[in-house]
Order: sequence, then C-alpha cells, then structure tokens
Amino acid sequence: MIFFASFLLTLLAIALSVPTALFCLEVLLSLLQRRRTAVAELATGTRVAVLIPAHNEQAVLAATLITLLPTVPSGGRVLVVADNSTDGTAAIARQCGAEAIERIDRDRRGKGFALDFGIRHLSQDPPEVVVFLDADCRVRPDTVRLLAVAAMASQRPVQGLNLCDPDPKGSVLQLVSGLAFRFKNLVRTLGLVRLADMCHLTGTGMALPWKLVEHASLASGNVVEDMQLGIDFALAGRPPLFLPEARVDSPLPQERAAARTQRTRWEHGHLKTLLTQSPRLARLALRHCRLDLLWLALDLAIPPLALLITALSAATVLAIAAWLLGTSAVPALLLASACATLAAAVLLGWAVHCRQQVPLRALLSAPFYVAAKLPIYLAFLRKRQQAWIRTERDAPPA
Repeated sequence: MIFFASFLLTLLAIALSVPTALFCLEVLLSLLQRRRTAVAELATGTRVAVLIPAHNEQAVLAATLITLLPTVPSGGRVLVVADNSTDGTAAIARQCGAEAIERIDRDRRGKGFALDFGIRHLSQDPPEVVVFLDADCRVRPDTVRLLAVAAMASQRPVQGLNLCDPDPKGSVLQLVSGLAFRFKNLVRTLGLVRLADMCHLTGTGMALPWKLVEHASLASGNVVEDMQLGIDFALAGRPPLFLPEARVDSPLPQERAAARTQRTRWEHGHLKTLLTQSPRLARLALRHCRLDLLWLALDLAIPPLALLITALSAATVLAIAAWLLGTSAVPALLLASACATLAAAVLLGWAVHCRQQVPLRALLSAPFYVAAKLPIYLAFLRKRQQAWIRTERDAPPA
C-alpha cells in the first residue's frame, strides 16, 4: 500500500514538475536580449484593412476610433462589424469616419462569427493585409503600419504586444491580474519565441495577409477562437510571428462581475484547449518530426499561473503529509523544489518585465488572487463555459 501511494505521488510530482520546469525555462529565455525588428515603410499602394468586431460597444468605440483612425496608412480602411448590437455602435462608427456593417443572427453569437462576416464583406474588394483589433483597445501610432509591414514581408500571421496593464489606483486583485496577463502575453511569449520561433494569437493587435485570411476558419463559437486560429496556422506551417514593437493596450474591467466574466472565458477556453490540443500537437510533432509543434504542445500544457500555483501547493502539502506517514520522500522533495523554482521564476520575471507596472505589494497579495480564481476552476469541472459571453465595458474617462 505504501509503495503504491509513493508511486502515485511520484507520478503526480512529475506531472506537475514538467509544466513548472517549462514555465521557468520560458521566463529565463525571456531575459535574453532580443534583436529589435527594423522599422520599415509600407509599400506605396498596399491595401490595409482594420477589422473591429463590436457588440454593443457604443460606450468605448468612439475613443478607440479617434485614436486609431489617424494611424491607419493612407488608402486604408477601418471596418466595424456591429454584431447583434442593440445600441448605437454602427452609428458611432460611421460618425467617427469608419465603415460599419450590421449583422443580426441571434443563434450564431460570438466574435468568430462577427469576424467571418467582416471578412466576407472585405472579400468584395479584398485588401492585401487585415489587422484585427478589439473595440476597446488603444494602439500606438506605429502599430497598424508595423503589423501590416511584418505580415506582408513574412506572409505569416503577426501578433503585436497585447497588454492589459492595471490601473495604478485599481484594486490589488486587478494589479495581480495585470501581472498574470504580462506573464502570459510578454514574458512567456518571449520565451516561446526563443524555443519555437512562434507565438499565440490573442485576438487583438494581430495581422494576417489576405492569402491566409481568406482560408481561415473563423465562423465558430469557440470562446478562445484566436488561440485556436494560431494553432491551426502553426499546423499549416505558418506559425504566428511575434512583434512586440507593435503595441496594443486593452483595459482590465473595473467591475468585479465583468472581470469575473472575462477571466472565466479566458480560463475555461485555455483549459479546454490544453486538454484537447496539447495531446494532438504532441502526436503530430512526433509523427512529422517537428520540434516546433512539440514546444507548442508543451507550452499549451502549462496551466494558467493561478491554477499551477494552486495545484503545486496542494500536491506539496499532500506529499509532505504522506511522507510523514511513511511513504517515499521523493515526491515531497520534487514538489517542494518545483514550488521554490516557480516562486523564483515569478519573482525574476516580475523584477525584469513587470515591476514598473505592478508594485511588489501585489505579489504579496497573490494568494488572495489565487483564492478568488478557485471558483472559476471548479466551475470548469461542473459547468464549463461553452458559449461566448461579452464582457461588460467600463466607460472611458471623460
């Protein structure tokens, strides 16, 4: 009995140590100096379209378009898809100088369906590259141009740096959420680029050449359609390219209910993709001898940071208790080492990439953030979120 318990605990320790080790490896690789991408000019006459899906976004859309429109290259167009909107989204888009089309389909709801509708509209006069943005984000002056240039030059999907930096005056939980977002979209992405020369698509701040757009499978209710799209392109030999010089900022929801809705969609979508796509990618990597797909499979197998911390902590306590009752010490030592290594990696990643945006006090409050997310993970087991649900927006400051 003791041997069997030791064996099971050892398997558990290995299962948790592998994603922890890869997380730490990505953090370490993110510290290596990256060669800055040269800034190029967009070829004269290149047709660029910016596509914005928008469902009841009248509170935030005007501010987004006012910032965006002056940055669109000459001859470009901005198309807003007012998807199942019951407010003034389409009217505001037109007033600001963008094109707007309206889609009504109560049975097929979700961002993917809106994007597919917009692409079919653009196909009547197709551009050479499409830049995808969310209705509530802010772009830097060069973001659209840089994304378009990189997509045209590489003929690959291109993902800019999408961050949700917290409001310095926001709650501690929001600060920690911003930290987790930076680790996912900046720290770990830099590490994955070093490992496999690819990144994940995040749905906003990304660009696709038209030759890829017209064949992309977008019309779905997948709650993380962007992540799946990036996987599909990687399988097709067109892995997404990371371009951190093209920055896009998205606000974190201030209201607790809105934040919970957003986190539930991200976490449940991530976990579902982890369970379904990681094994598939690993099999294809071995079958076709593609190391890049293997790294992508391992990266996808890393649970969300809060869940990884929770699982490691619980397993370590269990292994130590079992050790005291007479089982092998190996699982307890492995798990304790993994916990210490993970803590060191988080501290190192924070110090290098996040300390200007997230104060140290937020790290000290991380256990409260982890506890707040436990109901989300339990809901994944009981009643996971299958359909897209819009996150309520905060009105921009006057």
